[in-house]
Amino acid sequence: MGLDRTAVVTAALELLDDVGLDRLTMRGVGARLGVQLNTVYWHASSKPRLLELMADAMLEGCADAPLPEAWDERAHTLARRYRAALLARRDGARLVAGTHVAEEHALRFADALTGAFLAGGRAPAEAAWRTWALVYFTLGLGQEEQAAPLGVEPLLRAAAGGRFPSLAAGADRITDFEERFRHGVELIVQHRPR
Repeated sequence: MGLDRTAVVTAALELLDDVGLDRLTMRGVGARLGVQLNTVYWHASSKPRLLELMADAMLEGCADAPLPEAWDERAHTLARRYRAALLARRDGARLVAGTHVAEEHALRFADALTGAFLAGGRAPAEAAWRTWALVYFTLGLGQEEQAAPLGVEPLLRAAAGGRFPSLAAGADRITDFEERFRHGVELIVQHRPR
């Protein structure tokens, strides 16, 4: 068997979909591949390293052409691709949020998004801040969306109870993740600093 790092990461992502992030183990990856545990460690030196490689693999293709020429449309497209990549895997947003990925696909995505903001006339520091704001917003919303069956109902009940009238005023928007995502991205992309 010509086992390589890609095969290990692919097996780990498949296992993630089957058992979730909390039950993902190096031993489980080895069992899925039919190899000894030390073989998995040969390709990923630790579980944190494996998680980094998995997170980066999830982002493959996010920055690929074609991309719109208009900077703001490009930023929106990149944000949608990023969100789709996070939601494509069980616990995907939590996996990516729990790592500090400085690998090819993550760097290409960050570079493309920062480049979109630069093309929109933002100063380099502002372009970088907008990139990270959009990434963190998408990660947080993605984690909430993936945990929604457990996390949203208590919030809706609390909002409907009358103790939190301002929250109740917008409660109908709490579960519409697509609308929340579009609105948040628009705020980050188009915001004009004072």
